[in-house]
Amino acid sequence: MSKAVVSWEELAKHATQADCWVAIHGTVYDLTAFLKEHPGGAKVILREAGKDGTKAFDQIHPKDIISRMLSDDRRIGALTTAPAPVETSKKAEAATTSTVVQAYKKPPLAAILNLFDFEAVAEKVLTPQAWAYYSSAADDELTLAENRAAFQRILLRPRVMLNVGTVSTSTTLFGYPSALPFYITATALGKLGHPEGEAVLTRAAGTRGIIQMIPTLASCSLEELTDARVKPDQIQFFQLYVNPDRKRTEELVRTAEKRGCKALFITVDAPQLGRRERDMRMKFVDDLPDVQQDQSTVLDQGAARAISTFIDPTLSWSDLPWFRSITSLPIVLKGVQCAEDAVLAYKFGCSGVVLSNHGGRQLDTARSGIEILPEVMDALHAEKIDTNKFEVYVDGGVRRGTDIFKAIAMGAKAVGIGRPFLYAMSGYGQQGVERAIDLLRDELEMTMRLMGTTRIQDAVPRMVVADGLTSHIAATPRL
Repeated sequence: MSKAVVSWEELAKHATQADCWVAIHGTVYDLTAFLKEHPGGAKVILREAGKDGTKAFDQIHPKDIISRMLSDDRRIGALTTAPAPVETSKKAEAATTSTVVQAYKKPPLAAILNLFDFEAVAEKVLTPQAWAYYSSAADDELTLAENRAAFQRILLRPRVMLNVGTVSTSTTLFGYPSALPFYITATALGKLGHPEGEAVLTRAAGTRGIIQMIPTLASCSLEELTDARVKPDQIQFFQLYVNPDRKRTEELVRTAEKRGCKALFITVDAPQLGRRERDMRMKFVDDLPDVQQDQSTVLDQGAARAISTFIDPTLSWSDLPWFRSITSLPIVLKGVQCAEDAVLAYKFGCSGVVLSNHGGRQLDTARSGIEILPEVMDALHAEKIDTNKFEVYVDGGVRRGTDIFKAIAMGAKAVGIGRPFLYAMSGYGQQGVERAIDLLRDELEMTMRLMGTTRIQDAVPRMVVADGLTSHIAATPRL
């Protein structure tokens, strides 16, 4: 079934759950049978039924996903090139939104002095849905706050009268050079913040000589992000959500390795997505008319749940030998939260772990990565595991150069930073991300000089006082 050209009038006739056509990038597709297959549920598709859904599609999906997910028989034909009919309500809505955005004047980039400034700007310029997705965390968001508070319970113990005229922040991650001891960790749906999505982060990482971790749930394709490298030898890692269909998982891993990714970070803390209630309240899409409602679809799932229903909850330690059989990349477990699992990761042949609670987005009241770090280092040393070969990383709550220094001093090889770079990208694009990296570099170099440390590798546990790290004051849940 294929038509040469589909008019706007013809497209609009197919706008129900029983007969659903959607135009995407100039091609009209019959998605009626796909409604129940869509990982995000039928609702998000039905919102665009009988219309051009390109804008909504691009905010979530890489362009190549259609060729991977839809068979040719679902293609109806090309959408007419005639101007689209004006929708009064949409036009009014767009005008209102435009007025709100224009009313806020961003400060010049030079006036942004730290990562918190980027967050303040992002809250103003992002749509409510995008802000809810980026900033929300699980339940009462206590762990989100704890990720930040934990670093503030660690104090520094500086030395003086040392020659710190020259300091070096450079290091290696799994043998690959990095100008700084942090990387851009995997974060999903970059196009909610910027039209070019995660490619902005790729380019900024390349110009500043740090490593980007490509996410499975990027809104750009893996090919687009590897093609966005600013130089042939730019280093990228790949983050993997394991799909229940292991053939698809294997294909993705092999593609990542073929495209030049240098390490595989398997997310292990998400057998089920946490309840990110601020995101859920936004519902990501407006309610549909009753006639279009699919009663089998959960209507309040939010963006996070809508995009992640394909993650395999059966993933276990017994799967690691299989992963080692399909790739030669170093395998790292992302989301380890106790010493026992870090030791197990080593025994199962992994090359490292990331101590992480998923940015506070999974299990509320879980400990921060930085609090877990001392027990993990003690356990690895007790097992006589060489932490120069089995590398330990931390993410969650890193906002200052002092945070980076504290983590390195306590045994981490490097730290991962996610949300702040999304905020910088949302407000100022590539230049914003580059400035965020530069600010962290300046703060870290200053910290090293004031600590009497000329090489980041010389940061050691005696330089910090972490006696109060495990002392907690009960926080009041945000309403």
